Amino acid sequence: MHLKSIVLHPEKYPTDDIYPFSLPIFKDTNEIEFTQNVTFFVGENGTGKSSLLEAIARGCGVHIWSGLERTRFAVNHFEKDLHRYIQLKWSAGKVPGSFFASEIFRNFSQNLDEWAAADPGQLSYFGGESLMDQSHGQSHMSFFKSRYRIKGIYFLDEPENALSPVTQIDLLGLLMEMGQMDHAQFIIATHSPILLACPGAEIYSFDSTPVKAVEYEETNHYQVYKHFLNHREEYIGNISRRYRNDRNYR
Repeated sequence: MHLKSIVLHPEKYPTDDIYPFSLPIFKDTNEIEFTQNVTFFVGENGTGKSSLLEAIARGCGVHIWSGLERTRFAVNHFEKDLHRYIQLKWSAGKVPGSFFASEIFRNFSQNLDEWAAADPGQLSYFGGESLMDQSHGQSHMSFFKSRYRIKGIYFLDEPENALSPVTQIDLLGLLMEMGQMDHAQFIIATHSPILLACPGAEIYSFDSTPVKAVEYEETNHYQVYKHFLNHREEYIGNISRRYRNDRNYR
C-alpha cells in the first residue's frame, strides 16, 4: 500500500455544527488503516463515506475535476475543508493518482477531447479513441483500463452508477488484477455488492460510529440484495400495499 493510514483530528475542527464536521462519525473515528491494495467505504447515503473519500484525495494532492460553478441557494464554506484536518501516513512517500466520479467524468472527457483536437496522441493514454464517442460504460472502462496500470493511488466514488451489472463484473475483474500488483492502491466508495465481492479487499462500514472493518456478508448491501432476491414476491407485495395505502390516503 502507498497510503498506510489516515488520522482524523476532530479537536482541530473549525466548527461542530456544520457539515461535514457535524457528522458524529468524523468526531468519533480516530484512525483508518489501509492493509490491502483495495479498500471499500460502504454505508447509507449521508453517512460521510464520499466526503471522507474526497478529503483523502485532496490530502493526497489529487485533482478533482468539476464542471462550471453554479449559483447556489446557500453556500457551505466548510464542505471542502475536511482534508485540512487529516494526517496521511505513507509507506514510501506520496504517489500520484486520480479521482473518479461518474457525475464529473463527462467534464473530464470533454477536456480530453479539447486536448486531442490539438494533439491526437493524447487519446492513446485512454484507449485510443474519444471517450465522448463511447457509451458511459465503455468510456469508463477505457479510462479504468488505461489509467490504473500506472503507479499511483486511485479514488472512485460510486463507479457503478453508470455501469451495467456485466460491466461492474468487468471492473471487478480489473480490480482483482490490479489489486494483486504493488503499483496501484484503490479506495472506493460504493453501494455495489458486485464490487464489494473483490477477494481480499478491506471493507469499512460507515453505518456505525466509529467507522469499522466488516466482512462482505456483514454489509447491509449484501444482506439487502440477498434478502430481496430470495423474497422478491414479499417485497413487491409490501410495496404494492404501501402504494395503494398512500394513494387512498391522498
